Amino acid sequence: MSNTPYKQQYELSRLIECLCRQDGVHPTTIPSLFLIRESIITEPISRVNEPSFCIILQGEKEVLLGEERFLYGPGHYIVASVDLPVTGQVIKASADAPYLAFKLEFTSSQVLEVLNGTDFKTGQGKNAKRAMYVSEIEPSLLNAVVRLASLLGTPKHIPVLAPLLKKEILYWILQGPHGEALEQMALEGSNASRIREVIDHIINNYEESFRIEELAEIANMSVSSLHRHFKDVTAMSPIQFQKRLRLQEARRLLLAESLDVADVAFRVGYESQSQFSREYSRMFGFPPRVDIKRMRGHYV
Repeated sequence: MSNTPYKQQYELSRLIECLCRQDGVHPTTIPSLFLIRESIITEPISRVNEPSFCIILQGEKEVLLGEERFLYGPGHYIVASVDLPVTGQVIKASADAPYLAFKLEFTSSQVLEVLNGTDFKTGQGKNAKRAMYVSEIEPSLLNAVVRLASLLGTPKHIPVLAPLLKKEILYWILQGPHGEALEQMALEGSNASRIREVIDHIINNYEESFRIEELAEIANMSVSSLHRHFKDVTAMSPIQFQKRLRLQEARRLLLAESLDVADVAFRVGYESQSQFSREYSRMFGFPPRVDIKRMRGHYV
């Protein structure tokens, strides 16, 4: 029996390899489930990570949240309980042993549905916890993941069984050692959920200037409490969070469209091109024009 988790991980990795012949993120016939394959070490990719659960079956990945580093590989999973601007890089992969991962996105309402159907001891007044964490995968959670992925081979069962298995996966994550971080984010009125409202506001209005007092009002907190809880959740201050969103979007625009650097700086909310270039270089390691030329060369 002790070898069962290793056998299940092996089965799941073979399934992903069979379904993903090419590198990339592959949507599946199960809504919000993605399979990922990379046969080379990737460039660091900056993006907003949606609330999700991801398990690696082969290879290793590094994720940066602010200045905090998360490293995980086979036998571990990572959870993001709210939208977060992160930088991720596959750091171990090869043609013979590609990076293979299973990613399931979810919403706070889906988490709340699980909580409402159980006798979890909830507490709204608790301090907010970091919205991203890595943990070892427990056999019960792995078993539910394998059963969900196996539905890809029997599509007729997906409409009925996939929603039940997603709930089971969320249940086991909530039962895990860091489940409280996910629970608090879903509970209406908790410190973490009030920070989530501030995060949503910044993401939806990242190009606009704001006063910290406005954000504190959204969270119904004092300015000092907002700063403390926001950093507990995101590992950043609200201003740092906004800056990362602006720079990530700027890089996306520069890569996707033939726009002038000054135009992009203005579109994401910068009034000074020189300040934009300095902060862009600090985050990505190269000035905007050099970085985009380098990135385009990498993806050719």
